[in-house]
Amino acid sequence: MVLTSSNQLQRECKEEEEELTGSDCLPLPVNPRLPSVNMASAGSAVASLWTEVNRCGQNGDYTRALKALTKILQDNREDVTALHCKIVCLVQNGSFKEALNVMNTHSKVLGSEVVFEKAYCEYRLNRVESSLKTIEGAAEQTDKLKELYGQVLYRLERYDECKSVYTDLIRNSQDEYEEERKTNLGAVVAAMSVLLLHLSSSTYELCYNAACSLIGQGQLTEALNKLRQTAMCLCFQDVTEEDIESELAVIHSQMAYIMQLQGRTDEALQLYNQVIKLKPSDVGLLAVTANNIITINKDQNVFDSKKKVKLTNAEGVEYKLAKKQLQAIDFNKALLAMYTNQAEQCRKLSSSLQSQNPRHPLPVLIQVAQLSREKQHSRAVELLQQFSDQNPDKASGIKLTMAQLYLVQGHVTKACDVLRSIEEFKHKSGMVSALVTMYSHEEDIDSAIDVFKQAIEHYQSEQPGSAAHLALVREAANFKLKYGRKKEAISDLEQLWKQNTNDVHTLAQLISAYSLVDTDKAKALSRHLPSADTMSFNVDVDELENSHGATYVRKKAAKVVGENLPKEQSHGEIKKKRKKKKGKLPKNYDPKAAPDPERWLPMRERSYYRGKKKGKKKEQIGKGTQGATAGATAELDASKTASSPPTSPRPGSAAGSSTAAAGGVVPPRQQKPAASGATRKKAPQKKKKGGKGGW
Repeated sequence: MVLTSSNQLQRECKEEEEELTGSDCLPLPVNPRLPSVNMASAGSAVASLWTEVNRCGQNGDYTRALKALTKILQDNREDVTALHCKIVCLVQNGSFKEALNVMNTHSKVLGSEVVFEKAYCEYRLNRVESSLKTIEGAAEQTDKLKELYGQVLYRLERYDECKSVYTDLIRNSQDEYEEERKTNLGAVVAAMSVLLLHLSSSTYELCYNAACSLIGQGQLTEALNKLRQTAMCLCFQDVTEEDIESELAVIHSQMAYIMQLQGRTDEALQLYNQVIKLKPSDVGLLAVTANNIITINKDQNVFDSKKKVKLTNAEGVEYKLAKKQLQAIDFNKALLAMYTNQAEQCRKLSSSLQSQNPRHPLPVLIQVAQLSREKQHSRAVELLQQFSDQNPDKASGIKLTMAQLYLVQGHVTKACDVLRSIEEFKHKSGMVSALVTMYSHEEDIDSAIDVFKQAIEHYQSEQPGSAAHLALVREAANFKLKYGRKKEAISDLEQLWKQNTNDVHTLAQLISAYSLVDTDKAKALSRHLPSADTMSFNVDVDELENSHGATYVRKKAAKVVGENLPKEQSHGEIKKKRKKKKGKLPKNYDPKAAPDPERWLPMRERSYYRGKKKGKKKEQIGKGTQGATAGATAELDASKTASSPPTSPRPGSAAGSSTAAAGGVVPPRQQKPAASGATRKKAPQKKKKGGKGGW
């Protein structure tokens, strides 16, 4: 649930008023002042003390004035003037509880002298109901009390009465506080979501309130432009930079709210975070901004939402926001507990909200959502049914949720019964469509037709001949024809045809339905069909037959050989032929020598493979069977033993020469014959590349 920023702009235009009212109140044009004193009647010592009080009052040094008043009251505790002055000094210093205690202690002596001060202290201590009783019990309604009365009514959200009070004050008052009263009236009107037509936007407070009233009217684009204008007006005000930053934070939060309503959540989130980073002193603004960030996050980024929810629990938030705003924040806390899988916390919060708002459906829906997450659908349905019975005027949304739960459990018929019990949506086209679809799924055609019948009867009595009525009749006829209920479809088709006798499609459907029931009637109706001459349609038959959706495509006749001679291709139509690349040959390729017949085998499997030279590389691990070691393989290799005969004839021997001559194969290795009587040395051999395809 999204909240607006404070629609009520509460501004102080004078520093002395800000000291009294604070940021949570509307400005009071008349402040508590020190009463005048008759110096002639006072003694010399007391007179000097009263002189000190007057001087301190003019200078605003109320703490020093209190010291002088304490000395005066020591001599005469029942001095009404001194007591009144003491109360005013305590109010000016913000000691509202102490001032109220003084008034209650000396209530008999003071009487009606301090009615305004008492009501004001109660108002500042957030005892709004007590303040209202004090004002209403006053013997005379002065201008000061009327101003305070308007503020009290505003805090109690009694906007209609508050509006009348400020309207009367503006009409009957002529002083320097007229602009402030207009600002207060603008705040009231904005809270009522009424458009400000008769108030100007001369100040940024009025401009802001006008933007808030536009938001209440749903004119979001105009409201956004008005807020930009408010920011421009603020720059021309004679205020400090700190005040400008605090006011801009309020404006930016409201602009982000508008963007969020427009679906521009990324821009809104960016503005909200900027406001949070500024850390404004207004706890109400922080609470609203944090709440709106939580609504954007929803069930995503729950850790950020858990941080932001702490800002909504700040001290004094309940006095800054309206009841609807506080209620929405509490609802969002319960939803956040559900999203973070805090089931017990969610149930506790939702139950508390239900006890506080017994007629509000949202706490019940939150409990039902939590039960559904726990797969307790039966318990959820019981809660919904209980609330629906207790609050029949708010049962529409509850019953829709109940039907959804029945569908989740697979009870389609029960869901249909619940939907048909909602009188508000019973005959809506969307509801009729949903019911017919569900009944068709259950193959309950009679119930589906009954839904159509009741809806048609409703529109027949309420809106006969309307577009919605005729659309329902046509859909009912098509549905009956689809499921072979042609006798039942005849009445609907006749009703449609009477509405438009030129509708050939409806007439054809009617004739088709009568052909199975009453052939004479079908023949009689067929006379109303247009003749073949009049039904000349500009249709290309060949194109229609060859179209994508056609079920039959006419085959083209086969070409006769020699019928069409090939046309001469132009230069642009001649396709370039790719050049065939020549195959690569080995570097030592000899075209005269016959290729090695074992060239397709891997080098390891060829008969003349002798293995790798020792010392070049380490013996490869992993060759051979699983578990075999290199040492064992070497011991079992017969070719490495001294007594084993050579596996192939040596070069230069008779066998070797005969093999080469017979096969015409060039042996892979050749050695020069050793000189007689000398030690034979092997010539360095070039390493041959193995693998398939070698020559």
